[in-house]
Amino acid sequence: MDSEKIAQLQEKARLLRVDIVKALHKSQSGHTGGSLSAIDMVAALYFHVMKHDPADPSWPGRDRFVLCKGHAAPALYVALAEAGYFPKEDLMTLRRLGSHLQGHPDSKQTPGVEVCTGSLGQGLSMANGMALGLRLDGSGSRVYALLGDGELQEGQVWEAAMAAGHYKLDNLCALVDVNRLQIDGEVAKVMAVEPITDKFRAFGWNVIDIDGHDMGAIVAALGEAATAKGKPTVIVARTVKGKGVSFFENKASYHGVAPSDEELPKALECLGEQCYL
Repeated sequence: MDSEKIAQLQEKARLLRVDIVKALHKSQSGHTGGSLSAIDMVAALYFHVMKHDPADPSWPGRDRFVLCKGHAAPALYVALAEAGYFPKEDLMTLRRLGSHLQGHPDSKQTPGVEVCTGSLGQGLSMANGMALGLRLDGSGSRVYALLGDGELQEGQVWEAAMAAGHYKLDNLCALVDVNRLQIDGEVAKVMAVEPITDKFRAFGWNVIDIDGHDMGAIVAALGEAATAKGKPTVIVARTVKGKGVSFFENKASYHGVAPSDEELPKALECLGEQCYL
């Protein structure tokens, strides 16, 4: 991919970060750190890689996206809004009573959401089922599943990883947002999950280890995943929790805390935006 397209995707990710911060501030509830760490990957998927149609969310030929770490719903919502699945104004209703933008994705309420997620550990199993179904149908569509590294502490993830390897689901690509922090602190101290790459290789996966904020590396890894045959691919993305806002970065305390009135203008300044309250 040429440098101009990479720059466009980087700018898209920056603008999506702005939308995340604004929506979370408005709601005064939600998950900041993990939404910001994952958004570069989400931007690459929705605005370069995935086949999808906002005018027809149920289009059979679409690729599927499963947000396994459902608490990072703001990252998915801002991408869906930017893509045109619903008005961007809806982002300001995040987590409000009656809003279709709930705290975790709801496929029955929000256009573009494939499956309800939020109970950590279950998403990869659902992605496996989608990938198997698409293969049985002879479809060329692909499934992308985004997990958190803390989520790898769930045993069901490894059952799903074993199954995906066994069934050689080469239409499945998992992305692991390795930001090293979870709500209780450092992942390594709560329940160590490394070596992630070795574990997935042991289950028969094609493994790619990248900087999860390097847009060129993200795009290249997704391209490699699409051509890998006979095994599923996992992209182990090394990221920074709260990426883009200096005083959110690498702080577990911002796992589930929204920006305050005082923090909003400073956060937007970090992202190259001005604040008009």
